[in-house]
Amino acid sequence: MTVRARRRGGASVPHRRRILTYAIAAAAATAGFVFPSGAAAAPAAPRGTASDFNGDGYADLAVGVPDGTVDGRAKAGYVNLVWGGPKGVGAHGSLRVTQSTSDLPGTPEAGDRFGASVALVDLNGDGIAELLAGAPGEDITGLGTDVGTVLALGGSKSGPGPGSTVLTGPSASAAYGKSVAAADLTGDGNKEIVIGGTGKVVARVAQGEDSMVTTVVADSMGDRAPVLATGDFDGDGAADLAVAYWTAGEPFTQSHVRLWKWDAEESAMANFWNTDNAGVTALAAGDFDGDGHDDLALGECREIADENIDDPCGPEELARGGGIHLHYGSPASGSFGSRSQTLNQDTAGVPGVAEDGDRFGAALAVADVDRDGRDDLIAGAPGEAIGTEAVAGAAWLLRGGAQGLLDDSGAATSVAWNQDTAGVPGTAEAGDTFGAAVAAGDHDADGVPDLTVGSPGENASLGAALLLPGASVKAAASFSPRTLGLPYLTTAQKYGKPLSSH
Repeated sequence: MTVRARRRGGASVPHRRRILTYAIAAAAATAGFVFPSGAAAAPAAPRGTASDFNGDGYADLAVGVPDGTVDGRAKAGYVNLVWGGPKGVGAHGSLRVTQSTSDLPGTPEAGDRFGASVALVDLNGDGIAELLAGAPGEDITGLGTDVGTVLALGGSKSGPGPGSTVLTGPSASAAYGKSVAAADLTGDGNKEIVIGGTGKVVARVAQGEDSMVTTVVADSMGDRAPVLATGDFDGDGAADLAVAYWTAGEPFTQSHVRLWKWDAEESAMANFWNTDNAGVTALAAGDFDGDGHDDLALGECREIADENIDDPCGPEELARGGGIHLHYGSPASGSFGSRSQTLNQDTAGVPGVAEDGDRFGAALAVADVDRDGRDDLIAGAPGEAIGTEAVAGAAWLLRGGAQGLLDDSGAATSVAWNQDTAGVPGTAEAGDTFGAAVAAGDHDADGVPDLTVGSPGENASLGAALLLPGASVKAAASFSPRTLGLPYLTTAQKYGKPLSSH
């Protein structure tokens, strides 16, 4: 998941919270959500601290561990907040958050999968991040099994709290919390929270002292989690929502990528751009050509259910092994998506060879690593074979340029890493799935984004994450439940997916 939005200035507000009352739309069940007060955003936090949960000036990292065992309950799940500091993440301790954490609603139960989705978001712009975490397997008395919920936990210098329920699914198998994102979609300075479940994406929209829940899209998505990203795709100064999802209807599976914006007159999200039959695993928003307009990257893009729509993921040959398809933002003379690029491991300047099952682009993150005013794209390929080691995984940094991720000749500028790369901790082994998740944040506050790559298959699926400070192998380090002193069993925890930091 990628969360991106433009910041605005405004009057300062204290870091206090109030209970919001929901005006419920589309039959959504809720509990009172504790939310930072103030209709206007505070001045923007210092660059690199938007994910600073403990208020020490360093960007932190949230690692969701939905397969984690808690108090003997398999797959109850937890979230590990890994603190940033002078040595980046992994060297300064962490906090394990479960549903038994003080002030956080609920109780750890087998199959809750708390941490299936995570977002560290500064909801009111005061420089302190809040944690949003989904538990799609949450059972609710009176509603049934796998109703799902999203919980929020406040951050501060004095410790976590309070916690609250953002939204609970309306019925059994709704599985709210499969995905989560937050951004200022209405342009009023407050951040809306978007939640994906089974067959539905909804948004909790702040409206003065109250809020409402509105359905963005409802369709037969089956067991696939909808993919969410935010960015200002229409250039109006407010964040928009990108949603990718699959439908499991007859006669064949279909797929969609759609953009939504807030319609103030209708008090609802309005669909304004689509590309159908483009099946994707990841989305990311960034200004890759530096023209001031947000672009959208579609990761592991492949055509699903051809209905005479010409190449929704670009040239068919570039889908092998996973392709990344880019739709560029609208200049004054054009419209969003009127210009596109496609690349895979057979593209000039991209290390490697495109092979079936590589899953190139299955995870995406965005950062301006070289600080040239153009965003760069970090891409994971968890299925990449390294030598004879199948599904060992790899990750790439694809640099933005004047034309985007590809130059006038159609070549990329990039660097790749795997666990056999000199300086990268560990050894590439079969099933490591290095690159299953990627994230970027300035964890050591030196002004240069750092990269974190998840490897949930590491150590017999105990899992691990690897830090590349400044997108370099110099001082690269790894961390895992074992090195962080977290309780763990011999069961697979799959630490390292999902990741959230920005």
